[in-house]
Amino acid sequence: MKKLLFLFGISTILFSCGSSQNKTATNSTKSQDVTTFGNSITSAELKEALYTYASDEFEGRNTGDPGQKKAVEYLKNHYVNLGIPSALPNNDYFQEVPLQTLSTPEIDLLVNGKSFTNIEDYVSVISSPDGTFDAKEIIYVGYGIDDEKFSSYTNLDVKGKVVLFKAGEPKNSDGNYTISGTDETSKWSNLRQEFVAKREAAENKGAKAVLFYNADAYSFVAKRFGGSHGRMSLVEPPKDLYYFIINTDLAKAIHSTIDTSDKTETLNSAIEFNYKNASNTFESENVVAIIKGSEKPEEYIVVSAHLDHEGIKDGEIYNGADDDGSGTVAILEIAEAFQKAVENGQGPKRSIVFLHVTGEEKGLLGSKYYTDQDPIFPLANTVADLNIDMIGRTDPKREKTNRNYLYLIGSDKLSTDLHNISEEMNTKYCNIDLDYTFNDDNDPNRFYYRSDHYNFAKNNIPVIFYFNGTHADYHKPSDTPDKIEYDLLENRTRLIFYTAWELANRKDRIIVDKAN
Repeated sequence: MKKLLFLFGISTILFSCGSSQNKTATNSTKSQDVTTFGNSITSAELKEALYTYASDEFEGRNTGDPGQKKAVEYLKNHYVNLGIPSALPNNDYFQEVPLQTLSTPEIDLLVNGKSFTNIEDYVSVISSPDGTFDAKEIIYVGYGIDDEKFSSYTNLDVKGKVVLFKAGEPKNSDGNYTISGTDETSKWSNLRQEFVAKREAAENKGAKAVLFYNADAYSFVAKRFGGSHGRMSLVEPPKDLYYFIINTDLAKAIHSTIDTSDKTETLNSAIEFNYKNASNTFESENVVAIIKGSEKPEEYIVVSAHLDHEGIKDGEIYNGADDDGSGTVAILEIAEAFQKAVENGQGPKRSIVFLHVTGEEKGLLGSKYYTDQDPIFPLANTVADLNIDMIGRTDPKREKTNRNYLYLIGSDKLSTDLHNISEEMNTKYCNIDLDYTFNDDNDPNRFYYRSDHYNFAKNNIPVIFYFNGTHADYHKPSDTPDKIEYDLLENRTRLIFYTAWELANRKDRIIVDKAN
């Protein structure tokens, strides 16, 4: 045992981030001993904070529940004690996020006089206005795509009408997909993106109601959106649109040859339905603090992590130590390091925003509210988002290789500068094995779309998602602070600090050269 402890201690020293590396940040206007601040990020302080934040006292931090309210107060008090001000004008650190739980709406739907059953045959997947709607015809638009390389809506007026489309996308005579020109699909047939892209295409064309036939995904969608337990979403004005995912029986009742036909046509199928919402509104909070830049305060580096977790289920507390207690306490330590620099007269040139978002587990809701509804600071002035979601453990797939690793996702997708800076900071200060396994566009896990950075990326803001991978305790009550590998958490947190430091202090703002 002593030998194992000795070797563990040696490994910690060998890859301790910044402890024996070059001490001068590049592209800065004056020499700064950045490691003085980076070395203030310690495993002991991370451990102390996480044992509190992921304790039973916080009851799993479920969005909107008392435990989550305790969590945001803890974060606020931490920034108050550090002397880091709120990013909000009212100085209370809380950006109120209006949320609602959506229970299954009451819907009566008939096609050609035949009644179909809610959940069994169709699912409503957005909040729509209460009311009655009927139409004598339905416009079938094949795959429902509106792209510069192919459009299902060419010379077609669907304003105020009902539109039906199906999953997938067309291919050319050579077997390649029309949109990509290769054997790879585009967003128009990837479920996570297709689901929104095709709806938005119909909505932009003025459709009143949309029916999406996806036989393969129907059971998943029915389970995801059809349960009466209450799905959570942002409170938004109901869209003047009805959007239903429909099963095979309903699709074929409207268009008997839908599986084989891609031809746009007007169908003599009458549809009518009554729609009544069922929802309950409440508020949660993002916690936002800021250190203003000394030279370019109107340019912002965002460091983000989600503050929520799964709460209590069947009497068991889901503490969420790694997910995302690790990211949360990492931000607190990064903030403290930057504040030490400020107190030493070496504050960042650009502003650093410390953003703890709510509702990530419910669908990236807090970050979506920040980017889509109420960006506290202009997105056009936001240089990058460094998002931290699970950095305290080891992926079982990595246990037999170098444990001093970290998965990076998204660093090269929008900005070559950001990727190069990330690599440079790691080489200079940390020597962590940066693993890009999940950065592949064809990653079946789709991690790029599954944490809060994505709401920044979709707005062409460069991002890095820092991630250790999943493990046996992921989304289980056993994700507890005693299982965190604090030496790894320290080193990974320091890397993120050094990257943020360089982004904030370099002469030129990074360039977005791969905009969507």
